[in-house]
Amino acid sequence: MNAKRPPADTTSGALLHDALDRWSTRQPHALFAADAGRKLRYAEAQAATRRLAAAFQRAGLRPEARVAVLAKNRVEVVLLYYAAARAGLTVVPLNTRLAPEEWAYILDDARPSAIFVDGPFMQAIDRLRTTLADPAERYVALEPDDARIAGWESFEQWLAPQHDRDVVMPPDPDRDVLQLYTSATTGRPKGAVLTHKAVCANITQVGQAIGVSPGERSLVVAPLFHAAVVPSTLTPLAYGGSIYLQADFRPTEVVRALNEEQIGFTVLVPAMLQACLAELGTLATRHFEALRLIYYGSSPIARPTLRAAIDAFGCGFMQSYGMTEASQAVTFLTPQDHLRGLADRPELLLSAGRPASQTEIAILDPLDRQLPPGEPGEVVIRGPQLMRCYWHQPEATAATLRDGWLHTGDVGSLDTDGYLTIRDRLKDMIVSGGENVYPRAIEEVLMHHSAVAEAAVIGVPDPRWGETVKAVIVPREDASFSPDEVIAFCRERLGGFEVPRSVDVVDRLPRNAAGKVLKRVLREAYWAGQERGVAGA
Repeated sequence: MNAKRPPADTTSGALLHDALDRWSTRQPHALFAADAGRKLRYAEAQAATRRLAAAFQRAGLRPEARVAVLAKNRVEVVLLYYAAARAGLTVVPLNTRLAPEEWAYILDDARPSAIFVDGPFMQAIDRLRTTLADPAERYVALEPDDARIAGWESFEQWLAPQHDRDVVMPPDPDRDVLQLYTSATTGRPKGAVLTHKAVCANITQVGQAIGVSPGERSLVVAPLFHAAVVPSTLTPLAYGGSIYLQADFRPTEVVRALNEEQIGFTVLVPAMLQACLAELGTLATRHFEALRLIYYGSSPIARPTLRAAIDAFGCGFMQSYGMTEASQAVTFLTPQDHLRGLADRPELLLSAGRPASQTEIAILDPLDRQLPPGEPGEVVIRGPQLMRCYWHQPEATAATLRDGWLHTGDVGSLDTDGYLTIRDRLKDMIVSGGENVYPRAIEEVLMHHSAVAEAAVIGVPDPRWGETVKAVIVPREDASFSPDEVIAFCRERLGGFEVPRSVDVVDRLPRNAAGKVLKRVLREAYWAGQERGVAGA
């Protein structure tokens, strides 16, 4: 494929924690982060990350070791991101919504040397300790009272004054810093390994797009275990902003914070936005005077909802198409694009925007030949924000990263102005409420049900969640079951967002000549007439 090289990468040399060091010098007393329990200034945050980095070193964690984190949004998690970066370690965040068996698989794959756990997940992880192939050496409780469990240490011990010394690592932008787990059509999670260089490049790209300024307050509702941590948290902090963390998404609390805390920026998925719109009437007065921008992705916003949101919040909206393998952001649909789309360019709202800075997008046919504008094909991307590899999966890495291009598995097209429109997925991933759901994993669970002969899982449109999970089942001969029974069976074995919301029973599944289930045929009846395609994850 012939295509021009992307512009020179201007982020080389940047390390994730450099920004914290810079801003702690420029504005030591400015607010760094706040949650329900504490507030931390920039100088305090830098000192805490230095102590944590020293504690990592004293605990024997060598550079490139993995550190797992299983927690809801809280200040300590943000500190761990920066401290691990300072110590040359790689953070492996665990999705709090997965089932314990899924955590076990990721822990066995990543083999972290230490794991930091929030209170609600302590018992589950403690039970898993004896089942892991290579258990972590250190188990650390983020809540002081939870450290009383045998074999657990307190996070406060890791912040002890005796660790207050600087850890100096040779600067290496190509060192791993984050390992975020995604998945493939096989349903097995894959660890996308991101370097300092990749993450810092994406921070720069997002920062240029959203225009964060020092002191601006950002509300963090998107989970810190998700790639959305880059726009929601790491980017505002890289530009001297302040973040307000909420542990769980509660629409009333989000609206209250936007109204009362002078929030200028936040990241929401469309399902969250719709829930917030529904809550607006519960406030006697609402003034979003500081709110400048709402950044969204993972699924599209319907035009009526977008118009209602702009009228209600009085701010700009920016969509991002992205993926874990690209640190997060690949394209941006700007606030100006949204307004033009609502005015006289409705086709813009069908798109995911144009490429981020230093990012190139091409559309390829099955033979990897570049297609002209308007022709659909596989979306491939090239830029400094791409992952280094899939952890311990060389074949999957080679299939996804080819000649410097990341093959997304999404089908899309580019117009003559460079706007990308996502039309479908080569992979069958479902995006529901901002969470990536992988059908194969659900199908494997369904096949363990005694009454199920065959199963296929698809995403169907939902006005609130973008998509919801539907199971299509062929029952065993003479077997009987109710949809509620199947849903309950899945709920015991899967994360809440993976559980089917509906179940259809059919006599047979459509298949091609090779025997593969034609999910496209299953989806057609539900997606016919839908206005917008699917945004990136």
